[in-house]
Amino acid sequence: MEAPSVTVVIPAYNEGQRLPRFVERLVQVGLTVSTPAVEFVVVDDGSAPEHSSAQRACVESARARLAEAGSVHTFTYVAAERNGGKGSAIRLGWSRAAPQSEWLAFLDADGAINAEELFRLVKLSSAPESRSVDVLAGSRILMAGRRVVRSLARHLQGRIFATLTDLTFDLRFYDTQCGVKFIRAALLRPLLGVLNEQRWLLDVELLALLKRQGARCQEVPIDWEDFGGSKVIPGLDAARMFWGLLQLRRRLDRLALPSPSPR
Repeated sequence: MEAPSVTVVIPAYNEGQRLPRFVERLVQVGLTVSTPAVEFVVVDDGSAPEHSSAQRACVESARARLAEAGSVHTFTYVAAERNGGKGSAIRLGWSRAAPQSEWLAFLDADGAINAEELFRLVKLSSAPESRSVDVLAGSRILMAGRRVVRSLARHLQGRIFATLTDLTFDLRFYDTQCGVKFIRAALLRPLLGVLNEQRWLLDVELLALLKRQGARCQEVPIDWEDFGGSKVIPGLDAARMFWGLLQLRRRLDRLALPSPSPR
């Protein structure tokens, strides 16, 4: 079996309805495109039993279908002991990644970023022009013919949060919260013991730490469509995130980081 080039962690909390459809599409596309090998790690983040059984079943079915077809791609199911949040689930998945993976990534389970876009980023990660890049981050920006479908309220909330994030951390990112990011494993693995955010602020924490390590980042415009059912609570989660930014800044200012790995 070919060693994976990319490990993609999909955190799943009570996604027994949406995840099976998304995994099915990932399998369909994965069997038709030519890309480096991808290891998908679905992390069940303490879901209710009925969701856990559906999530496990769809991953096991996907793994069997890919193996039968002789695909280079694989699926693995990991169950967290309890619900810890998106950040906690992603870190758990990364800790189980194949040691040969050159990129560690995560992808939201809701299908807002479709399978075609995910495999487009996988191809880009191995392209010659990406040799000088350490972070490939999806971005919901209407340019280069991309398609972004979301409510005006969600768009405005996102822009306000992005502005506050830039004022706090000077990341120079248009969209820190887009649900797909690829990070070079050599740069990320030394930071796994430092990452601490349990939920939505993992993206900001990750980008802030990588910036301090001198990471070379590239935002990639992608297609994105909101299918509803988001676990973000408008207003309440925004207030939590704004307060969380201040707390995160204080913590990172006191943090001693490991020396960057040579690239």
